[in-house]
Amino acid sequence: MRYIDLCLGPYEGSRDSAATGFGESNETVGFLRSQNHEPKLSLAPLQRITVRSLHTPPPYNPCSLIVSGRCRFRCARSIQWLTRLYLRFLLLFLLVAIHLSEDRCLRHILSVSVQANAPKVAVSPLQLEDAKEPPLNTFKPKGPYTATILSVERLVGPKSPGEVCHVVIDHGSNVPYWEGQSYGVIPPGENPKKPGSPHNAFVFYSIASTRYGDSFDGRTASLCVRRALYYDPETGKEDPSKSGVCSNFLCNSKPGDKVQITGPSGKIMLLPEDDPNATHIMIATGTGIAPFRAYLRRMFMESVPTYKFGGLAWLFLGVANSDSLLYDDEFSKYLRDYPDNFRYDTALSREQKNKKGGKMYVQDKIEEYSDEIFKLLDGGAHIYFCGLKGMMPGIQETLKRVAEERGMSWEEKLSQLKKNKQWHVEVY
Repeated sequence: MRYIDLCLGPYEGSRDSAATGFGESNETVGFLRSQNHEPKLSLAPLQRITVRSLHTPPPYNPCSLIVSGRCRFRCARSIQWLTRLYLRFLLLFLLVAIHLSEDRCLRHILSVSVQANAPKVAVSPLQLEDAKEPPLNTFKPKGPYTATILSVERLVGPKSPGEVCHVVIDHGSNVPYWEGQSYGVIPPGENPKKPGSPHNAFVFYSIASTRYGDSFDGRTASLCVRRALYYDPETGKEDPSKSGVCSNFLCNSKPGDKVQITGPSGKIMLLPEDDPNATHIMIATGTGIAPFRAYLRRMFMESVPTYKFGGLAWLFLGVANSDSLLYDDEFSKYLRDYPDNFRYDTALSREQKNKKGGKMYVQDKIEEYSDEIFKLLDGGAHIYFCGLKGMMPGIQETLKRVAEERGMSWEEKLSQLKKNKQWHVEVY
């Protein structure tokens, strides 16, 4: 992807760039310049606008440009001077209109956003940053910790084919964890096969919050839980005896209920923080979004003195339909506040079609952006997969086909990614 930056300030580009109002990749262009290259008009609130080229076309081919992800233009690589002058004044009109208008609706419609970071939330205790290694198995199945349910909230809309709940648990700062780890949950009751023994249906859930929790005080952890129901294939009726014990217990819980947890466990999905400017490509289906919500809150929501993210986070989320999107409000806000650092693509299998006319799955989105993804991986990007294990064969097949089209051996590429610790998978 080419990036063209338009900046209000002294002119530093070529004479041709000045005529068009557009600079080449990574070039700075000024507007309303006088003979001494000083700006004639100050538009202080608009410090920088990013124009993203969706394609890199051959000469004379049109390309679609987006200003801050919304305002679309059509232009050509070689344009007559009148057309270039028209485009220059069209963009200038947008700048002046936004600057002079106090109408919030106009600002929203044009969506030419000021590149200013949104204020972040202070977190505590910062001692949670001191540990050099992640906590592991602080509490085991034979000696679980008894925590308290704080809240249970339905995450999906009425047209979602299943129910997903956001469950917040108070562990009293006694079961600390890192982003990307999991808790085990032991439901109440007896083992049906061993009367008098504790339940053995204990299930791991990826934690959907940062180490500071949704309350930013280090006392809570959040789980993203899909209610598991079983329907008899012959009658079509629900059979509660075969439904998921843990998921139904959690989704039915009330504030104040007790829950036994184990862990934390897992190291494969830990967020690497040695390079705060790294690229992270996250691919989730359904509740596999949990660890990525934690990553993104740490990157974009929390003020952590020891971690200032300046790289690129690219999230792919696959669900059935729009009503099934999870934490969409949070992700959309990051997209508005950090357009240079966050990308967000969804695959809605029951609403969207892939290029072959079939249902749109995450592997279809990966194929759509395969050139960019492979270039990012070649540059050291981390790639993560989380969700149902059934997602991986289709994704692997897509990546293998794309690699072969590029004249590469996917087996060798995958081996290299694993060796470099760029490949992270947690499926269930």
